[in-house]
Parts: sequence; C-alpha cells; structure tokens
Amino acid sequence: MVMEHTGYILSPPNLDAVFAALADPTRRSILARLAGGEASVNEIASPFEISQPAISKHLKVLERAGLIAREVDKQRRPARLNAEPMAAAVKWLTEFKQYWDASFDQLDTLLMDLKQTPGEGPKT
Repeated sequence: MVMEHTGYILSPPNLDAVFAALADPTRRSILARLAGGEASVNEIASPFEISQPAISKHLKVLERAGLIAREVDKQRRPARLNAEPMAAAVKWLTEFKQYWDASFDQLDTLLMDLKQTPGEGPKT
C-alpha cells in the first residue's frame, strides 16, 4: 500500500474517501451486513426504506473507497466486504494514541490535584 505524507503522519492515499464513506449511517449498516457475507443489491436493500437506486449509489461510494468489491456472477453483481481500507484508517488513527494517552494523563493529574486541594486550584 502506498502511503501519502501529509504533515507529520503518513496517510493511505484513499483515506478521505474511506472516512467520507464511513460517515454515512446507511453505508455503515451496509458494511455491517456485508461482514456476514456477500449479498446482492436486492438483499442489501431489503431492510432499508430507501429505493434500490439509492442503495446502488451508496454501494458505488463504498466501492470507490475500496471498502467493497463487486463481481459479476451471471446476472447478479454481489458485493462483498473489503476491510483492508478500514484497517488502514484504524492504523492511521492509532498514530494519535500517544497524544490521547498523554492528554488523559494530564487530565487525570489535574483532577487529582483539584480533588486533593479543594478551593485552592491546581498546583503549578
């Protein structure tokens, strides 16, 4: 996988498309459905109260982001989950774990200081 350098952290090249695709609850539901196995557009559309063309548009967004793959199987085009781009997004997010951990540690210290010295404010 080719990584793109943006600032200080290397990003997968389609990271924006992955996050944009994951931002929609319908698309997240579709991915959850496909985690159970491949499905046709009709099978994917059945639990939703939206049209089949609308589901097809969601599938195109997911396909462009690389989150699903679609193959021609006679007259069907079943979709199947491709979790690799999600794994890359998770890996990118974990780059911030050290920052989050340090921030929470600072907050814990501040809260402990406030708890030990009521009315005096934090120690400096």
